[in-house]
Amino acid sequence: MGKPETVVHPSAQVDSSAQLGSGVYIGPFSIVGPEVTIHNNTRLDAHVYLDGRVEIGEENHFFPYSSIGTDPQDTAYQQEPTQVRIGNRNLFREFMTVNRGTSKETGLTDIGDDNYFMAYSHIAHDCRIGSHVVFINGVTLGGHCRVDDYV
Repeated sequence: MGKPETVVHPSAQVDSSAQLGSGVYIGPFSIVGPEVTIHNNTRLDAHVYLDGRVEIGEENHFFPYSSIGTDPQDTAYQQEPTQVRIGNRNLFREFMTVNRGTSKETGLTDIGDDNYFMAYSHIAHDCRIGSHVVFINGVTLGGHCRVDDYV
């Protein structure tokens, strides 16, 4: 048996510099920027937006209208090369947003494994989210927050 096929819907826009693992699915009208890395068996449903330095682990699922890796909402941000790192087996429900880090810390917004982020949740710049965490609808974190495992 070979590697699972990576599928990119014809209406999706995936930059030629983006790195896609095997078994990745990119849904209709999704956009994947040049500095994005998506590891094996991750699914992007319709209208998912990934931009900036973003690394996504395996077996994640992004539901419609998720926006991941955009500039931090911080007036001091000056286009520094910051990033988002996401672990494995996370669920990002509709309208979920995650911003990149800032140079005020390590420049990293970091999300662990096996998390469930319900609709309209927001993870701001420089946040660290552990593993096995559940955010109910509309949970919003400002910058520099820490959420430990199993919260």
